[in-house]
Amino acid sequence: MRSIKLTPLVIGLITAAAMILLSILVFYYAPANSPLAYLIYALYAGGIMWTLLNYKASADYQPTFGALFNQGFRCFIVVTIAMIFFFAINSKMHPEFADEAAVATREYLQKNKKDNMLPHEIEASVENTRKGYTTGVVYGAIFSYLIIGVIFTVAGSGIILIRRR
Repeated sequence: MRSIKLTPLVIGLITAAAMILLSILVFYYAPANSPLAYLIYALYAGGIMWTLLNYKASADYQPTFGALFNQGFRCFIVVTIAMIFFFAINSKMHPEFADEAAVATREYLQKNKKDNMLPHEIEASVENTRKGYTTGVVYGAIFSYLIIGVIFTVAGSGIILIRRR
């Protein structure tokens, strides 16, 4: 039997699959705003660390920050792309999320009388929230997963290089 080489791509796909599965489980079985959602980020950090340690154990290992970061980047970019698709598909499968965001926007604008908005301006803002919900979710996923991926990769690379000494 031929084994699969654990490249950053493969580890990223495994990590993304685990994160998506946990996201679904948390969404359906955990209470709202459950701290269990932080386990998703722990999986993300674990996948990146797995990639870095796997690279450190390989024959190609170069003990430089750039080489380590490159491996972590290859992992977290795969996870980010997978999570973007997951959030986009999930958002399209649940249009009620856009409706809930629109209701929350209306309540916020009416409660805070933001910039003395007229009723038709409030309705236009509510409709923009509904129409742009999926785009907003995808942009949020892009930036958050990229930034968090960079942070985890920098931290993991730093830890590996410091422990080397």
